[in-house]
Amino acid sequence: MAAHVEVVSTDFRRAKIRVTPGTYLVDVLDEACQKLNLKSDNYLFKHKQRPVDLSYPFRTSGLVSGAKLELVRKSSSPSVVSIALDVDGRRLTQKLPSDMTLWQVLRQFESADAKVNITARATPKTGSGNDSGSGQLYYEKPVVNIMGKEYSKQEELQRTLSQCGINSGSIALRVIFQKTDQTLYDAMQQIDQYLNQIKPSGPKQAESEPSLIDLATPTCPDVVPPVESKEEEASVDETEPAPVPQQEPTASAPSAAPEPTIPQPTPSAETGDLMDFDQPPAVGDTATTTDGRHLQPTAIFSAPTSSTPAATKFHEDDAVYEPTIAHAQLRQQQLLTRAQNTRLKSDAELAEIAAQEAERLKKITEVKVKVRFPDQTSVQWEVTPDTTASTLYQSIRDVMANPEQPFKLVMSVTKATIHENNKRLIADYRLKGRELLNLVWEDAATDKARNAPFLKSSVASQAQAVVVPEVPQYEKDDQPSGEASSSTANKPTQKTKSEHSNMDSEVLKKKLGKLFKLPGKK
Repeated sequence: MAAHVEVVSTDFRRAKIRVTPGTYLVDVLDEACQKLNLKSDNYLFKHKQRPVDLSYPFRTSGLVSGAKLELVRKSSSPSVVSIALDVDGRRLTQKLPSDMTLWQVLRQFESADAKVNITARATPKTGSGNDSGSGQLYYEKPVVNIMGKEYSKQEELQRTLSQCGINSGSIALRVIFQKTDQTLYDAMQQIDQYLNQIKPSGPKQAESEPSLIDLATPTCPDVVPPVESKEEEASVDETEPAPVPQQEPTASAPSAAPEPTIPQPTPSAETGDLMDFDQPPAVGDTATTTDGRHLQPTAIFSAPTSSTPAATKFHEDDAVYEPTIAHAQLRQQQLLTRAQNTRLKSDAELAEIAAQEAERLKKITEVKVKVRFPDQTSVQWEVTPDTTASTLYQSIRDVMANPEQPFKLVMSVTKATIHENNKRLIADYRLKGRELLNLVWEDAATDKARNAPFLKSSVASQAQAVVVPEVPQYEKDDQPSGEASSSTANKPTQKTKSEHSNMDSEVLKKKLGKLFKLPGKK
């Protein structure tokens, strides 16, 4: 007898669904809802009060023949799913909502990494049928494999993650590419037309998402670009300024052909280094150079001369670190707040929070970025809203003694890496106020560069020592006049502290133990 499962709806109606070992549970849900005249997008399966993962086939789901599956209503708010995308031997990970379609998931990974091309991939094919060389571009459609089930048609790629059985947790999507006999341009037009037709009724698309025809770029370097027509060449020639002929020093030999103009040599990188050595950059000038890709340092700091950290030279009384009852009550309040159930924010709330954060970042006019180098020297720059990560990388190479060595920048607080790209430091990397970045050598950096001084001699000569302000320490009786009023105002607090210090230690332990719910005598 063939295996089957029994589906029970919320109104106790039953449907018997025949299954095979390779039948996916998401297909079982669709068939059961179709028999019970229900919408499958609003329901999930539960077996013995436990949610069932719909992405698994019946063979690996742990269910037996005749199992009773209960239909339960799905939450109206989407859940967060951790997606791992395997494409071209790489694994990319993101956290996305469960109401996003497979096509939107692919486009999301494309927008996150400029080197990934999934939805607009093509290969050249010549008239002889060879796949190498230059020729007409033919579309390669993506095929998404989820737990062995493939989604290749455009209608199938419009299914959401929830409709594919992915509602929570983490899942791995494997993408392969299938060659077609359709040209890239025709395929992009057909996909755009299909997406425009389903846009009013289907899932919402990103408003700023560009057309697929604009994103269709050849992946093979051997593809020959189309030759422009003569009319286009003529229009280009008319817009370009005519070259000024070089004037001959003498008027003799009028029939002689004019000699070609010899371009002036541009200064090389070595010449620029020599000029930097002769004329070091002025510290404090925040303006960029003529090419707009370099920043002048505002401050240069030398490495500390002492091996003892400056923080260890300050001594604090041990009573500062002793917790009080107020600290215990605050900690207990935090634990109670974390124990309460909180709902996930909706898409509208998340969009509003993102808009408010973007508005706050737009109001920032400048950020002071201090980069600490491996030899403990540091340089500070002031960046503007238009400054990109590539500009900061190039500015760092201007002060390096070995600018050809690879490195990366790591934020000191979040440990996030700032890559060398065209992302803006303030709007995209969310730098604000004063930021400290650590420069870390890449694995390809040589040992000679690691052990050598990081800064060029012309820049290191302008370095100044970091001045740590001394915090004045006063005795109880020797307070300045400005603090007399504050000490008078804080008399109740000081009285409370003195009362706690005079409190019996056993009573204090009992009270703290009751607040923290520690085991002991009541």
